[in-house]
Amino acid sequence: MISDNKSYFIDYQGGRKGALQYDIASLLYDAKANLPNSIRTQLLNYYIDQLHLYIFDVDKNKFIEHYYGYVLIRIMQAMGAYGFRGFYENKTHFLQSIPYAIQNIQDILNTIELPVKIPTLLNVLQQICNSEILKNLGQKPKLKVSINSFSYKKSLPVDQSGNGGGFVFDCRALPNPGRYIEYKSSTGRDSNVISFLENEQEVHQFIHNVYNIVSQSVNRYIERDFSNLMINFGCTGGQHRSVYCAEKISEMLNNNFDINIELNHIEQTQLNNQ
Repeated sequence: MISDNKSYFIDYQGGRKGALQYDIASLLYDAKANLPNSIRTQLLNYYIDQLHLYIFDVDKNKFIEHYYGYVLIRIMQAMGAYGFRGFYENKTHFLQSIPYAIQNIQDILNTIELPVKIPTLLNVLQQICNSEILKNLGQKPKLKVSINSFSYKKSLPVDQSGNGGGFVFDCRALPNPGRYIEYKSSTGRDSNVISFLENEQEVHQFIHNVYNIVSQSVNRYIERDFSNLMINFGCTGGQHRSVYCAEKISEMLNNNFDINIELNHIEQTQLNNQ
């Protein structure tokens, strides 16, 4: 800051005098800002033009020649902070900046020829850019929705996620195809059972009500970065109605949300394994 024609440095982290390139590099290559390279070039040129008002002998070409070295120094300094705060202090939101920083490094390696030879460092930087683990750090995992059909003659599905369970919907009040001989060997995934159930208005109403309930939770779970949601459908034998409802809700959620769905028909799986 300037006060009474005197300059004062105010920095709450580690202010020090240094190369002018470092300041503009810190601004334009902040990882989370993720500025387009065209905007970076435009702002860099503006910065140098304004710099001439204060330092008359600035060599623009020389300034830019050394600028990208300072960009790399700044990125490495920031990545060190991201890694320390994320890996060692378990503040994982810092890890979300690492993929952006890696992309910045890759852009420089692909387009800029530095004025000094640093083969060992460039090799390390390229290894960082090639690391799929680092490039995927900090990405929010998709919500996993486990959808199960089961038989009330057996036990309720067990929640393997450790969350203690989820929704349980009783399909036994719906019309039962299992009472008719022509559907005995079919399941809720077969076209004849699907046609039977979809001809019943109360089945449509049931699916509509269930979707309204579970979609509200899916929205909130995604907003709050929850990892797991469990939805169970039970009927008498775990063969027709519960299977159909699980399939239908799975399809509807898959069409409307970016989530991972794990669909399991417990009775059918057990029968197939016998």
